[in-house]
Amino acid sequence: MVSLNALSETPKKLLSLTHPIGLPLNKFFLFLLLIPVTVSAQDYVDLVKIGFGRTFQNTFEETPGETQVQSVEADLTFPIVLNENNALISGLSYSRNHLQLAPNTTFVSLYSTTLKLGVATTFNDRWSTTIVALPKIASDYGNITGDDFYLGGFALLKYQKKERLIYRFGAYGSQEAFGFFTTPIIGWYYLSENQKFEMDVSLPIATDINYRFGALSVGLDYYGIGRSFNLTEAPTPQLYVDLSSLEFASYLQYNAFDRQVLLRGKLGYSSNNYEVYQQGETIDLGLSAFSFGDDRTRLNPVINGGFFFKFEAIYRFHLTPND
Repeated sequence: MVSLNALSETPKKLLSLTHPIGLPLNKFFLFLLLIPVTVSAQDYVDLVKIGFGRTFQNTFEETPGETQVQSVEADLTFPIVLNENNALISGLSYSRNHLQLAPNTTFVSLYSTTLKLGVATTFNDRWSTTIVALPKIASDYGNITGDDFYLGGFALLKYQKKERLIYRFGAYGSQEAFGFFTTPIIGWYYLSENQKFEMDVSLPIATDINYRFGALSVGLDYYGIGRSFNLTEAPTPQLYVDLSSLEFASYLQYNAFDRQVLLRGKLGYSSNNYEVYQQGETIDLGLSAFSFGDDRTRLNPVINGGFFFKFEAIYRFHLTPND
């Protein structure tokens, strides 16, 4: 799933800026159509975010053997300002997870490519909304068909309580190989007056809390995800992977070039569990951490969680002057 916080900037704030290279920002957004960008929380724009990660060891429950999960992630967004109250949101996110789904089997790569299509609207100085559709193709990409296509999306209502405090309310939903999954979203964004302490929260999906000490920042983050991948190269009967993941990490971040380039090293624990099922076996409903009507038969051993390391690189453009 893409970052919800990456799509929360208001058109009025975007239009009020001029890019450092000297272009008026409405022309700058036409330029952005030619390069990958990412929009992040309230006081900055993340133009590019790329991550590389690896778990140290994941054992199989009650079965000899172990595996490692190697991951690659990229999240890009193309915003197009229409007027002072409305902006189109488009973009792309990509991920690849490489692992063994069972002991003594070959490694498999699970890919997900998500298109982002939506609109951000500002009603007044207090209220704004973001609505985004998230169609995606998720499988091993061995033989892509219509079975690899899934449709999801989210909607957020945002209330600006104070200059540096914004509340979020919304919902996320997605049709997956295992059935329909949905979760409410409740959160907030807060930045201290000295711009050193930051909280970016969208429960139960993501949380990022950090404090800046000059060129270095320390932080804690959490990311919860549920999604599926079709196994196109699996033997008959066709199979799919149901991924449930909770990641908890601490990180050390180096803020380079006046905090425009962020280099982040993360160390944490992930409960990555890749469950294999036969195509057609579904649940009635997935609601946040709960599954209703789940009588599926799992076809692979439980994959235990493990510690992981991840490196992230971000290019950030600040919407307000830095201290």
